[in-house]
Amino acid sequence: MPASRLLRIGTRSSPMALAQVERVRRMLAERRPEVTVEVVPLTTSGDRWQGALSELGGKGAFTKEVDQALLDGRADLAVHCVKDVPGDRPAPAGTVFAAYLSRDDVRDCLVHPGGRSIDELPAGARIGTSAVRRIAQLALHWPHLVPVPIRGNANSRLARLDAGEYDALLLAVSGLHRIEQPDRITHPIGVDTFVPAVGSGTLVLQCRQQDEAALEIAAALGDRRTERETEAERTMLHILQGSCHSPIGGYARTEPDGRISLRARVISLDGKTVLDAHEWAADPVVLGTSVAASLLRQGAREILES
Repeated sequence: MPASRLLRIGTRSSPMALAQVERVRRMLAERRPEVTVEVVPLTTSGDRWQGALSELGGKGAFTKEVDQALLDGRADLAVHCVKDVPGDRPAPAGTVFAAYLSRDDVRDCLVHPGGRSIDELPAGARIGTSAVRRIAQLALHWPHLVPVPIRGNANSRLARLDAGEYDALLLAVSGLHRIEQPDRITHPIGVDTFVPAVGSGTLVLQCRQQDEAALEIAAALGDRRTERETEAERTMLHILQGSCHSPIGGYARTEPDGRISLRARVISLDGKTVLDAHEWAADPVVLGTSVAASLLRQGAREILES
């Protein structure tokens, strides 16, 4: 029998983040039963801040404290939602993204207390969301609906919906499953209508670059298909220098012939200018680069800089 090993997992302390760590713990119990997990919960600046994320420097607000715990040696591994990881810069020096877990549902969904679909909502209905990608695509397809800013974890957002502060919410299908509230999903929105965020439905494991033991444990949980799809999406996002205030969507999936398709969208916040690209390739980096180049030729830089 292999020697027992303690693995300290750093994570945000929200209910969803802790549920994500529990998924990792279950996978380890099946594949590496000698590993004992200790959870290191952390509160990030993004969790504490209630204003616009762009004022905190973007998505890194949800990861930098966890990154520091890795670098300080307080944690051996971190679990992140890929869509929370900054796409305009690499992993912090001294760390690597060691493995991507098998992908969950990538779709956005409407949550409505009365069970209505988004097509049934009346003009002026208040939709809780602060994601510019969602705001822009809402303006494109349902311009009669009114996006209203909302922050906080999924549980607190649902509580505010139930208190009547909003008429409906836009949330991630995968997130509601992770917090064991899939019954709140009233209308999943197709990926061709609402192009998902880069990294939707995907969890990534991050380790110190020289920690061979943690890297080996993470590798036992990784899914190669998800890794390649994520690499295509994040290559595109990196070239576009996308951030939390960039209206960019991207969704890669593996075709039966082994090639990867990547559908991407850049859209103005008013929904009036829509740039789409959809290409196929065997190499994820080549694919992400080509799709980004197509969007830039169409004028993506002007939209993103505005």
